Amino acid sequence: MHFLSVFIPLSHLLITSWAQSEHSITSTGKLRAYDQYNIIRFHSNNITHVLKDVIQPMTNDYDIWTRNTEFIDIKLLKTIKIPNSNEYSHEIIINDINSLIEETYDSSLGNNDQENIFDVSLKMNNNNNDFFYFKQYHPLQSIYLWLDLMKSTFPNLVTIENIGTTFENEPLKVVHISSNNSSMNPKNKTILITGGIHAREWISISTTLFTIYQLLTKYGASKRETKYIDSLNFLIIPIFNPDGYKYTWTNDRLWRKNRQETYMSNCQGIDLDHSFGYKWDNNFEFPCSEEYSGQYPMEALEVKHWDTFINDITTRGVHIYGFLDLHSYSQDIIYPYAYSCDELPRDYENLLELSYGLSKAIRNKSGKNYKVVAACKDRGSDLNPKLGSGTALDYMYHNKAYWAFQLKLRDTGNHGFLLPPKYILPVAKETYAAIKYFCDFILNPEI
Repeated sequence: MHFLSVFIPLSHLLITSWAQSEHSITSTGKLRAYDQYNIIRFHSNNITHVLKDVIQPMTNDYDIWTRNTEFIDIKLLKTIKIPNSNEYSHEIIINDINSLIEETYDSSLGNNDQENIFDVSLKMNNNNNDFFYFKQYHPLQSIYLWLDLMKSTFPNLVTIENIGTTFENEPLKVVHISSNNSSMNPKNKTILITGGIHAREWISISTTLFTIYQLLTKYGASKRETKYIDSLNFLIIPIFNPDGYKYTWTNDRLWRKNRQETYMSNCQGIDLDHSFGYKWDNNFEFPCSEEYSGQYPMEALEVKHWDTFINDITTRGVHIYGFLDLHSYSQDIIYPYAYSCDELPRDYENLLELSYGLSKAIRNKSGKNYKVVAACKDRGSDLNPKLGSGTALDYMYHNKAYWAFQLKLRDTGNHGFLLPPKYILPVAKETYAAIKYFCDFILNPEI
């Protein structure tokens, strides 16, 4: 059964949801303003030096947007004057953050216009605009409703499991995709895909949704996707951080952490990607830090629920062959380990070959270049080991998954976390090309 053939019977549900949740927020009017800040790029790979010797002596009001082997992007007050240095050059790459925030909200469907929404549903039903849902970003409840629609449309392929509840009582949902074909998948080979660990990285969420859509709508019509679902199980969490993501729509578009209480009442949230229980370290002890790792490993509720879930399915015979953790930004394919450059991953040569294969698949699809980077270099843990502690990538690779990568999606800094909606489909399509390459690799009988 095709998705579009059952859209009209469910259209009233969609109209109600979109009208209530989606179009109530179409501007930055309710959100934190960032007119006093800009984004500075430091052309240096020594994050320890930039922070301790340059930034921290002047201010504790900063936010690291991204770091890699070539540069470090940091949000700073415009009043901060960076001294010249022979060790690095620096430049302003984003001066008007508010305008970029505004671009990520799309009001093209009108202001609370239910008739426009119904017109859209008719167009989708007539197959005139198959990718309409991916022309804009969507708030939490709209996405959860869309997932329910996928389940209703493909009941033989999809189940949705609530694996726990967040601090703000939101469900943490895992989408199971499988044809349960035991003859073609006798080993229960499984691929895990996560998005939205960091709340502000919206493009990672939309890309996981596109992956779900492509797998399901092409099953039975494409030999490739049919083989994937018959021969593999997919477990996908599109929004690993529901509370934080919801908060980016209502209060602060650039919020990163979850919304869990800490020992400081005015500093909420734990960085989920520092909370995993492998090589965990209380690297950021101050709860107001964007990278606060909590007081003990797995303190973040979302990570705790994930750990319980993974342990449960593996004891029941699920074999995790692959893990892809989608993030933004900087266009990188990142392989383990993050905590140390001294610890080489197992099957290092094959892991590196697969990394370049993923990068090539993206380049063949869109022409975009994704660099292959060791996670320790990306994190800066070659200079400060604590920077790479407690990551999902290391935890999954060490404990559960044969092959594990983090993909940092577009762009390279012009928009940063604030990628406009017009880029959703191009990014999703090129990433899906890499995911297909990943599936083909895992299904290789020689692996």
